[in-house]
Amino acid sequence: MLKKRKRLVSVHLLLITAIFLLISGCSSGKKDTAAAKSGEKGGKVVRIGYQKFGTLNILKAKGTLEKALKPLGYSVKWTEFPGGPQLLEALNAGSLDFGHTGEAPPIFAQAAGAPLVYFADSASNPKGEAIIVPKNSNIHSLKDLKGKKIALNKGSNVHYLLVRALEKAGIPYSSIHPVFLAPADARTAFENGDVDAWVIWDPFLADAQLATKARTIADGTGLVANREFFLAAKPFAQNHTDVLNVIFKQLEKTDQWVEKNPKQAAEFLAPQIGMDKKSLELTLSRKNFGTEKITTQTLKDQQQIANEFYKLKLIPKPIKVKEAFLSK
Repeated sequence: MLKKRKRLVSVHLLLITAIFLLISGCSSGKKDTAAAKSGEKGGKVVRIGYQKFGTLNILKAKGTLEKALKPLGYSVKWTEFPGGPQLLEALNAGSLDFGHTGEAPPIFAQAAGAPLVYFADSASNPKGEAIIVPKNSNIHSLKDLKGKKIALNKGSNVHYLLVRALEKAGIPYSSIHPVFLAPADARTAFENGDVDAWVIWDPFLADAQLATKARTIADGTGLVANREFFLAAKPFAQNHTDVLNVIFKQLEKTDQWVEKNPKQAAEFLAPQIGMDKKSLELTLSRKNFGTEKITTQTLKDQQQIANEFYKLKLIPKPIKVKEAFLSK
């Protein structure tokens, strides 16, 4: 019975890489860069994917990137995604040029052959993701997670948090029941009692904590770095460093503005993303700030995650993270 369940878990966990491979095959030969394409009025378009919250999301809301790219003849097409895995599926299919995710999605994507490039990253933010349980749950420690149903977005950043937390508690990954759900569906399952725990990131984490009084079993402190990565499609990165440099400068400025004006940023973002201001204030209060180009140490940290995922058979083959980095 245990072997059967283990096989089922492995198959489920590998679905994300299968999706990447399928899209890659279907879109082979069709991955043109956005700058090579013209918009409706003949201008060049940079296609950017973003999620519910992050520096890139704030940059979109402020509208400053469009102004900065205008002298280069570019406009911006923004597309929202529920999580990093979905965003990188679009990048793999040739539908995006740039986007942001956490640490784990690029590992799954690279293992599936996605033509991505690590461009920049934000400061580590271990308190920005956590394993939570309902306030009246009988789960009080990581050891209590054995045999429980745990919701998470498959292949997302919190996937690695769960792996590390179980490892710390001495619990085999095969002894828990992962339930793969996007944040909105996971929130519903969590409140309805359909799952025992939920591994989630900010601002969804902050919103759930304030609204449901959920208890935190463990956050990323001492377990994971929880970086936000900015990634580009490899063809785009190779041919449009001028555009990427403009994006990087705007990300730096945006990050600095939010750090100096957290309450104003929360008030500004609340109506933009349809989330309570208090949840955003909590999110920003525990966030570390700083945007930098990718370093050798960061690549080593990513390689450690990739090695761990391969050991657990969460990815089908070993990868070399540095192959997804352009030195120039």
